Amino acid sequence: MKRRQFCFSALTLVGLSGCSSLPGSGPGSRAIVAQAAASLKETAASTFKYVQIDLTEQVLSVLGDPGPGSFFKSFGKGRSGPPELTVGVGDTVSITIFESAAGGLFIPNDAGSRPGNYVTLPSQTVDQKGYIAIPYAGAVLAKGRTLGAIQAEIVKKLSSRAIEPQAVISVTSQASNQVTVLGQVGAPGKLNINSAGDRVLDILSRAGGIANAGYETFVTLQRRGTDATIYFLNLVKDPKENIYVAPDDTLYVYQEQRSFTAFGASGSSGQFKFEQEYLLLSDAVGKAGGLLDSQADPGQVLLYRLEHRQALEKMNLDLSAFAPDVLEVPTIYRANFRDPSSFFVAKKFYMHDRDVLYVTNADKVELFKFLALITGITGAAATTASDIAGVKSGGKYIAQ
Repeated sequence: MKRRQFCFSALTLVGLSGCSSLPGSGPGSRAIVAQAAASLKETAASTFKYVQIDLTEQVLSVLGDPGPGSFFKSFGKGRSGPPELTVGVGDTVSITIFESAAGGLFIPNDAGSRPGNYVTLPSQTVDQKGYIAIPYAGAVLAKGRTLGAIQAEIVKKLSSRAIEPQAVISVTSQASNQVTVLGQVGAPGKLNINSAGDRVLDILSRAGGIANAGYETFVTLQRRGTDATIYFLNLVKDPKENIYVAPDDTLYVYQEQRSFTAFGASGSSGQFKFEQEYLLLSDAVGKAGGLLDSQADPGQVLLYRLEHRQALEKMNLDLSAFAPDVLEVPTIYRANFRDPSSFFVAKKFYMHDRDVLYVTNADKVELFKFLALITGITGAAATTASDIAGVKSGGKYIAQ
């Protein structure tokens, strides 16, 4: 009985002394929680919901590397050709008016050797209200209209005064039908859209091309308050993503080195750059130093990702626990490297930017940790008991 009490007292002494005398870089977690003026603790209702999927050949059939977004899904649906270009404020136009015979409104009888029965008006810029001025026709609305529509209105207004008038308009200086290209391209700036239409890659080419490697380049398109970002190589490889640009579009090209984070029982922990066009799960495990033979559980290689809801629905997963507006679902993929075939699956599974790779410890490692802890505590207790006995003997010696 005395021995049990002694052991308990010794362990208590070890615990108390450990709280105050063991080295540390700051306050402990218990002290932080205890001294907080207010705290929000995790409950069953506040835990983060996620889905768990074992990597199989069937799972790979619905997964790919779509990149961060899609131009086609955001802007391209329902459009088979380039947008119709119209005249806008700030555009400079040239107008030529024809009459079928001399003696009319614009061509006098004494035209002499004048070559042709037409007159070219001075070039003019569409004003802030969107109008141009035509002699004997007055103000003609040009903003938001095609050249053909403007010509038809001029002819209509002159038909009662000129001899079978015709009008031809051309844009000599364009200010409205432009695209702004910013970021890491050869020559950022504003570019006019050709009347035949320009696609995204056409505009980037005219802007001097991208300045960095394709596998580290992303392109953002902003249009009428909506924006979408796409991986540059997906833009090159998928023709439907190379959509037509529209007036007032903004293209922003930037470099971003894709990366993933690895920790747990892998050879190395930290953030690792892709540094290549595609990175497979097998490559990622290799970049992280592989699995520690004495520590890792090969059957529990986990990958954390916010997965596209559409992909998960193709797997027939029950996603009723997630609101319909949750488009990216927290997902944990599990690879079992104890299965020889899993290595082939890992060679087909694409890593995404900001994925988290976690390798769990084997069960025996956790057991060894526990045994080491117990051994350490009992060893410390025995040492403390010996020290107490020494102190008592020393006290008796001094008393004598």
